[in-house]
Amino acid sequence: MNNNDIIIIGGGLGGLTTGALLAKEGRKVTILEKNNIVGGGLQNFTRKGILFDTGMHMLGGFRPGQTLYRICQHLGIMQKLKLQRVDSDCMDEIYYASNHTIYRVAEGKAGFVESFATHFPHQRAQLQRYVDAIYELADEIDLFNLRPTGDGIPLHSERFMWSADEFIAHYIDDEQLRDVLAYMNPMYGGVSGHTPAYVHALISALYINGTDRFVGGSQQLATALAEVIEHAGGEVVGGAEVIRIAVDNRTVTQVQTKDGRSFSAPYYIAATHMGETLRLIDKGAFTPAYTKRISNTENSYSIFSLYVKLKPETFSYINHTCYYQHDYNQVWNLGQYHREDWPYGMMYMTPPNEQQNEWATHLIINCVMPFSAVEQWQDTQTGRRGEAYAQWKAWHEQRIIDRMEEVKPGFTQCIDHVWSASPLTVRDYYHAPQGAIYGFVKDCHNPLATQIPVATKVSNLFLTGQCVGLHGICGVPLSAITTAEALVGKNKIIEQLQNTAPK
Repeated sequence: MNNNDIIIIGGGLGGLTTGALLAKEGRKVTILEKNNIVGGGLQNFTRKGILFDTGMHMLGGFRPGQTLYRICQHLGIMQKLKLQRVDSDCMDEIYYASNHTIYRVAEGKAGFVESFATHFPHQRAQLQRYVDAIYELADEIDLFNLRPTGDGIPLHSERFMWSADEFIAHYIDDEQLRDVLAYMNPMYGGVSGHTPAYVHALISALYINGTDRFVGGSQQLATALAEVIEHAGGEVVGGAEVIRIAVDNRTVTQVQTKDGRSFSAPYYIAATHMGETLRLIDKGAFTPAYTKRISNTENSYSIFSLYVKLKPETFSYINHTCYYQHDYNQVWNLGQYHREDWPYGMMYMTPPNEQQNEWATHLIINCVMPFSAVEQWQDTQTGRRGEAYAQWKAWHEQRIIDRMEEVKPGFTQCIDHVWSASPLTVRDYYHAPQGAIYGFVKDCHNPLATQIPVATKVSNLFLTGQCVGLHGICGVPLSAITTAEALVGKNKIIEQLQNTAPK
């Protein structure tokens, strides 16, 4: 392998982390990103002087010794990141409108148990067993714990592939508490009876261990990763939308961009949604069976986001994430859409500025939404979707504002300006089919359907990103390790990361 050999299609978290890990190994990497600014879900945008994050709002794994901290230390970028810890006594706040109950969730295993035992004292012992089980499941995954992996098929406990709701119910007797404990559902696209217990356990453990926020925007991580690539002699190219992956005799020969450029190298990595990769690659590159399997795999739900500029000194800064649930027994149905009942739940936060004081300058509100809600406009483009779509968006914006009024009376008077993004926005900016925010739906009854190897039958094409592993701020970098090691050697990077662990 020479030193100018890898092209990565897609400059989101997956492509950038994979590229940075390979650059650390001395490889020269070229990243091709369709948008002018790299980052994917790490991108920021500015409206009326306010910097908004698009995707990565809550950070788990960035405390000393934890997974993301060790990866960033290995890459030499941890000291470049400006992070702020959320309130340790309240990392999350959950409000149920039906009975006006607020649950304040503390970080740490003991704090987490005590937070819910205060409301459900008869479930204290069950809560302790439940939290212990979460950590036991998380410990079964070598990659999550940055441990070397063997060559055989990993062995897991029976409960590893239970459904997440079955896992919770196994330990918790109280049905209302079961519902509350699933509050992180929107963080992993949970589907009752299908989402594997290990997904719920990994996400839960990640945030129970301590949550942080970016100060001054999430773009800083994308910038830091890009600098690792560039300092190693690589290149990060924005505005380079790949429209074709050319293949001859099961080997990629070049990729072509929308503006007429061609790029070639011995190795290629697709850091795009697998549905997008299938669209770009020459027909016949993959077997019909593989193509059919990927094409028929269900995508996760999408999201409708509200971005609010607040009037000065009207809305207090909240140093934790807030969840709204309209009623109990709906947390597993967030992906359903009935216009008059929507939204069943939402998540809102006030991201910190670099000179943060007691007042928030802006607010981000996310509500789960399936792509079916916007399907009638699926053939339109951003800015040209028509008056009916504009009215549809305005109606949904007002619904969210009305829900916020239930939690924070007088909220409407705090608003200076509002912008919104629908599943169509997510689809078009991320090139994510159906606006899927978590890649493919994982199914405990059919785990092989979404187990996609990083190496493909196209000899020099590899995959990275949330479709080949876990999603999100932690899962995607872990998948990046697997992809990078497919090129530099199994466990080579993991063994280096072990040296960054606390002694």
